[in-house]
Amino acid sequence: MNPKVLIVEDDANLVELLTYNFQKEGFDTIQTEDGEEALMLALEQDPDIIILDWMIANLSGIEVCRRLRRDPQTANLPVIMLTARTDEADRIRGLDTGADDYITKPFSPRELIARVHAVLRRLRPAIANSTLAYADIEMDLGAHKVLRGGDRVPLGPTEFRLLRHFLEHPGRVFSREQLLDNVWGRDVYVEQRTVDVHIRRLRKAINEGGKPDLIRTVRSAGYALDEAGKVD
Repeated sequence: MNPKVLIVEDDANLVELLTYNFQKEGFDTIQTEDGEEALMLALEQDPDIIILDWMIANLSGIEVCRRLRRDPQTANLPVIMLTARTDEADRIRGLDTGADDYITKPFSPRELIARVHAVLRRLRPAIANSTLAYADIEMDLGAHKVLRGGDRVPLGPTEFRLLRHFLEHPGRVFSREQLLDNVWGRDVYVEQRTVDVHIRRLRKAINEGGKPDLIRTVRSAGYALDEAGKVD
């Protein structure tokens, strides 16, 4: 599965340049020049990282970043801000709002992509590794094997895919609809309550032997892989 980048930028030439370079590096790309649409796409398309220009239509990049951080479903989504502003105060403001990195224009696409890889290695190491881990859970993608505390955890195919998705996005809350799209696929019709059934099966498997619950249920929002596995 290719990592997905959402490019929020109103300079058409720059968008074309970035799209070409990201796709060349193996990324899937989504583009918008509108701040309101960026928030919608962040929820609907589940990108791995957002490239966010400071000055865009309808909402500023700063406000988009602020709203992303307030929403439990996007609070942990990596964001790199782009801006022509070079003042240190502006850079600090962008980082204080919740951006994970900040790059000033003009810049080379190679530099931006290197920054993206650095952020993803830090915040989403699953993208670069064949082994996923969180707390005392380990998933070997090559061997299709899951361990918890060193003990083998038998999982069905759907529970394996569901756990993999959570391990790739630790701490992030996903709605039932998002889980259906990302785990079952957009072209497959499955009722939302099916997600609850497989969450229960996953919980039972990974919590075998009285281990702490790592699946957090968020009322009216969905589920997350979180060491504070509880109902919010």
